[in-house]
Amino acid sequence: MQIRSKNILTVLLMLLGSALYAQVTTSVFGRVEDELGEPLIGASVFLEGTLLGAQTDFEGRYEIVDVPPGSYNLVASYLGFKSQTKFNIIIRSKGTPAYTFILEATSEQLEEVVVSNENVISRPRETPLSTQTLSAVEIATYPGSNNDVVQVAQTLPGVSPSIGGFRNDLIIRGGAPNETVYYLDGMEIPNINHFSTQGSAGGPVGMINVSFIENVTLSTSAFNARYDNPLSGALQFQQRRGNSRNFAGNFRVSASEAALTLEGPLFKKDGETSKTTFLASVRRSYLQFLFQVIGLPFRPDYWDYQFKVDHELDEYNTITLMGLGSIDDFTASPPDEFDPEQQAQLEQAPFIEQRTNTIGVSWRNRFKSGKGYMLTTLSNNTLVNNFTRYENPVDETGVLFNNDATESETKLRYELTQFFGEWKVSSGANVQYSDYSNATIDIVNNAAFITEIDFAKYGLFANLTRSFLDETLDLSFGFRMDDDTFTTRESLLSTFSPRVSASYEFSQDWRVNASMGRYYKIPPYTILGFRNNEGALINQDADYTRSDHFVLGLQHYFSPASSISLEGFYKRYSDYPVSVRDRVSLANKGGGFEVLGSEPIETIGKGRSYGAELLFQQKLSNNFYGIFSYTWFYSEFTGFDAERYLPSVWDSRHLISFVGGYKFGRNWEFSARYRFAGRTPFVPTDLEATLENYPEVILDYSRLGEEKLDIFSQLDVRLDKKWNFRNFAFDVFIEFQNVLSQDIPSPPEYGLNRDITGAIIEPRSLVEIPPGEGQFIPSLGIVIDF
Repeated sequence: MQIRSKNILTVLLMLLGSALYAQVTTSVFGRVEDELGEPLIGASVFLEGTLLGAQTDFEGRYEIVDVPPGSYNLVASYLGFKSQTKFNIIIRSKGTPAYTFILEATSEQLEEVVVSNENVISRPRETPLSTQTLSAVEIATYPGSNNDVVQVAQTLPGVSPSIGGFRNDLIIRGGAPNETVYYLDGMEIPNINHFSTQGSAGGPVGMINVSFIENVTLSTSAFNARYDNPLSGALQFQQRRGNSRNFAGNFRVSASEAALTLEGPLFKKDGETSKTTFLASVRRSYLQFLFQVIGLPFRPDYWDYQFKVDHELDEYNTITLMGLGSIDDFTASPPDEFDPEQQAQLEQAPFIEQRTNTIGVSWRNRFKSGKGYMLTTLSNNTLVNNFTRYENPVDETGVLFNNDATESETKLRYELTQFFGEWKVSSGANVQYSDYSNATIDIVNNAAFITEIDFAKYGLFANLTRSFLDETLDLSFGFRMDDDTFTTRESLLSTFSPRVSASYEFSQDWRVNASMGRYYKIPPYTILGFRNNEGALINQDADYTRSDHFVLGLQHYFSPASSISLEGFYKRYSDYPVSVRDRVSLANKGGGFEVLGSEPIETIGKGRSYGAELLFQQKLSNNFYGIFSYTWFYSEFTGFDAERYLPSVWDSRHLISFVGGYKFGRNWEFSARYRFAGRTPFVPTDLEATLENYPEVILDYSRLGEEKLDIFSQLDVRLDKKWNFRNFAFDVFIEFQNVLSQDIPSPPEYGLNRDITGAIIEPRSLVEIPPGEGQFIPSLGIVIDF
């Protein structure tokens, strides 16, 4: 009788397990609209390779039902518009986001709907080359990235890994880390990393929650005229809207943090959807606990939060409220047992207390005439950064350097887009009020000052785009002009920055692309607000940095989902800030834990970066997807000698990047990422000056280019398995970073010579700390969607 009961129980469990898997289907829904936001009624939307599809209703909405969970390509088409494919979307039993299509009108008069994916791997007409876009799914499954959006961007073509490979600095085609601007739904966000380097924005951990992202676009040349201050890159985050039907969310636990995201409708009445939706998340680090357990002297502790609320006033007007912020605290603690490497790290570590907050509201108005729309955004961002180095970090006594700074910007941006026949005209203006204060103590350089400055900055832009010759030729012309009330040597006319781009399909599936442009960047607040010991603002006459880009490319489409391109590029810099103390371009700084630019400078530097880039891209097809790129380049900058070009500390000459994956049956997926950088110059340590000022490390910039790091080579792999149940979806992934256990190159580190007990050996001297060996790092992550 007991055996029979066990058999019955076993059968019931088997039936229950079969029911959980066999009966789960779900739906995918969204909206199809044109470039103005007008709903397209009767558009066809279907899942590629299946018989599942739907048509849009009078509001442009669609829903495909009875969909088995899995990975798909989602296609939308409409008469008189170019078809569009969203590749590699993951449909889950719970937590599948809405997918919105914005279709581009075609001048061809079609007599019937033709479902075609021709040239689906495309780029905006204003920026036809040097642009890559990643979807949320591609970001979430990148191996080795820990769902870090910015770290994923480091794998894109032309982006160099940071020194040591652990920071999120975007070093693009030989430019410096502070040459990139960041925009979230049209709102500028100066800081997107925890423990960011003031004046540069790079840091070890990104703040953007991948659960908010619809797609991410990185432009490495041909920047849209609406963006001010880019010299090497513009990273644009497009956020999705919250679920307008039901409350949903996900909980994510990974190797270093835990995050909770919630979304849903607000003020929903009897209808199926609400006109008001929200997305909100909070994330907490537990690295500080892990580091304490394994005995490391660092204690990085951070929180971040993100939110977005959308409200449709009517069919023509939408209001969006969004925000992003962080709380960072970086401290140190002595190891339980003496270790030379950890002791040196402890003595030289900075103490960082940082707070960031960005909040904004935008109003999008679609004109009733159907010929344009406008976007107005009002935002404020604040950075509070207290950065300290101590002579005695254990007791936090003997301040060697302290930077107690606050940056605040309030910005108003207006963008107008109009269509006049086949002409697309974009124009707009921006104005901002900046407030910066800083109290600095710098013992090594015998500097101390208190500063406070405030000023207005303003700019305007226009861009004109049209296609010719049956849409085989795209032309775009634009310009920007910027000025401010603080610096003394610029005006709107002096910063006039024209740009032009063209794309021509000279044969079927072959295109030639070209762009030329001039770009300007105002010096960071750390430079503008610096004072000498007499209290004078000695950098107020600094020029805007100028960068001229010339790019020529050839692109070929093998299939609707794959293409290859080859681009040659040349960047020419002028008026680059040069350090008076170190007599070196600031392009060689900003990639570490420091404060960039708080020193006397002269804007007399020049620079150049040039090379070629090969890219192959395969969107999801036959269960495989991948991106391979190879970049060959030179990066050189001058100091006070304008005729002597020196290699930059990013001049690795060779970059190789590959990211790809394969989707197996039953929701298994394998992916891999490989990065390679050639030997990179570094700045040697001035041992005599360092010993005199220890624990401050003094670099000898006069020897830049004499020595190089070994090559950087790293392979990361990831294995995902997804389960879909009625009330939740479950994803478990295992990542293996640095699978080949390659040594990560970094400059030599030095510490005081000590005996085995840790006591300093007199007379004092420096010894090189043996570098650590490359480690194979496994980690586990869990995502629950509900």
